[in-house]
Amino acid sequence: MLAVAVLPPPPTTALVRPLPRSWVSWGRWSSPTTSSRSSRERSWWRRGRSGGAVHPAMARPPILSVVLPSDTGRVLSIQSHTVQGYVGNKSAVFPLQLLGFDVDPINSVQFSNHTGYPKFRGQVLNGDQLWDLIEGLGENDLLHYTHLLTGYIGSVSFLNTVLQVVEKLRSVNPDLIYVCDPVLGDEGKLYVPQELISVYQQKVVPVASMLTPNQFEVELLTGLRITCEQDGLKACNILHSAGPRKVIITSALIEDKLLLIGSYKKTEEPPEQFKIEIPKIPAYFTGTGDLTTALLLGWSNKYPDNLEKAAELAVSSLQALLRRTVEDYKRAGFDPSTSSLEIRLIQSQDEIKNPQVTCNAVKYS
Repeated sequence: MLAVAVLPPPPTTALVRPLPRSWVSWGRWSSPTTSSRSSRERSWWRRGRSGGAVHPAMARPPILSVVLPSDTGRVLSIQSHTVQGYVGNKSAVFPLQLLGFDVDPINSVQFSNHTGYPKFRGQVLNGDQLWDLIEGLGENDLLHYTHLLTGYIGSVSFLNTVLQVVEKLRSVNPDLIYVCDPVLGDEGKLYVPQELISVYQQKVVPVASMLTPNQFEVELLTGLRITCEQDGLKACNILHSAGPRKVIITSALIEDKLLLIGSYKKTEEPPEQFKIEIPKIPAYFTGTGDLTTALLLGWSNKYPDNLEKAAELAVSSLQALLRRTVEDYKRAGFDPSTSSLEIRLIQSQDEIKNPQVTCNAVKYS
């Protein structure tokens, strides 16, 4: 095995040449002149911690995800994070990586566990702290992303900063795809302050490329009560008129059927619209909305002009994962219908990478 010499930080007396900003021309940082160092410092500079020789001018390596991007893309994901369990970024980052993406997560909150537990602790990132991270990336020319993914955002100030992030990223890459999961609530219950609704309506929806609300969220965004499939299609058209070309209502309970309703407006012609009936599983899971949006991002990138195919793969993948989750809880002797369940994400890698299509799309005429 080859011993790799690792260079520790230079002494405080060392003069460091500033690095150039452009990643196209990677600079070198030089050692201080021989006369300015003691013999001990000179020896330290020439040898790494493992004892191997180190060249006095070390090249700054390129960021390979920038200079040699993957075929899929580079995603900045701004969502919640939990130490234990799979919600937010914990539910989205790993599947996207399995699908071939480089993913850089920013955690809007960091909690010990999700808020469905009796207790939780942690920290909440504010807008200034988010922007500080973005500026740090920008100062090192690391803001070239193909996709931005956002999920749970708990305050107006943070959401306004996210809008600044969208503008900043599009100034670097005008073709940035912004996938927005407008996490507002579910089943009639609001998860966020009321004032966020108007910010999403007026500012976020117009700049999104793809929107993935659930039934309750799409009703809040459009002001339209969804009681039938035609209401769902009409809601999609309202959102199209505001900005996003792709709209997926990820779950809608209509006439005792659980549906995904998708709509893709390619041109000025009427959008292509479809539905997928989702098999009901008698259990409640956490993190499924975050995972669904991540899978839709991943598969719609592979099939950019076939939203139906992307949705079939995403839903089929999710269903296989949920079935595995239920089976594992039963094996552990727990009745899965009695509580909310943590999804078995790591154990479902094959279902994420190579899903078998079991849920088929039906086109609306």
